[in-house]
Amino acid sequence: MTKGKPGGNNLLDPITASNPVTVHVLGLCSALAVSISVVPALIMSAAVIGVLVFSNVLVSLLRHAMPHSIRLVIEVTLIATAVAVVDEVLKAFAPDVSEVLSVFVGLIITNCIVLARVENFAMHNGPWASFLDAVGNGLGYSWVLILVAALRELLGTGTLLYQPVPGLQPSSGWFQPSEFMQLTPSAFFLMALIIWLLNRVPGRHPEESPTRNQDDRQGDA
Repeated sequence: MTKGKPGGNNLLDPITASNPVTVHVLGLCSALAVSISVVPALIMSAAVIGVLVFSNVLVSLLRHAMPHSIRLVIEVTLIATAVAVVDEVLKAFAPDVSEVLSVFVGLIITNCIVLARVENFAMHNGPWASFLDAVGNGLGYSWVLILVAALRELLGTGTLLYQPVPGLQPSSGWFQPSEFMQLTPSAFFLMALIIWLLNRVPGRHPEESPTRNQDDRQGDA
């Protein structure tokens, strides 16, 4: 069980000290699979944030009315509903991106970040704290995903947001796009490098976070 923290820590901690990807190693499936370029990474990030906010807030509002024995069924149903809406919106307004993301939008239902925050946080905290927690974890997931995607796109094709980057084209004479960066295994190496670098920064490890062990509960109205 995770209790709400004072101030803006519910929002900021998941972005930095308790990042769901780099610290807790959650949500790697989609983070690695759709990070070949920035555009699908941005869309996936927005989708995950939307699903997190909807699920966290709604579960928080319904937490006292949910029968404990079937709470997981209700949580997954709410998450699946949000994912279905997101998937249909993408198919209607961004069909090309929807095709690139493919089944990974549907897999948000089983994304460990979403289910973990709903079960461990929203079930024990009020709507406002749950909203901040959802946004924080969504942003924490997003910046890692977008960073990996930007590196892969820059080094793999010499583009960013599908636009050529000056000096990073084969015609420049010094840059040669890396075919390896266009393959999924490159995401594993980049993710490992990011995690290693962050773990070298003092204070970034979760047990070093000054607010990790505070048990103040917020918004439990």
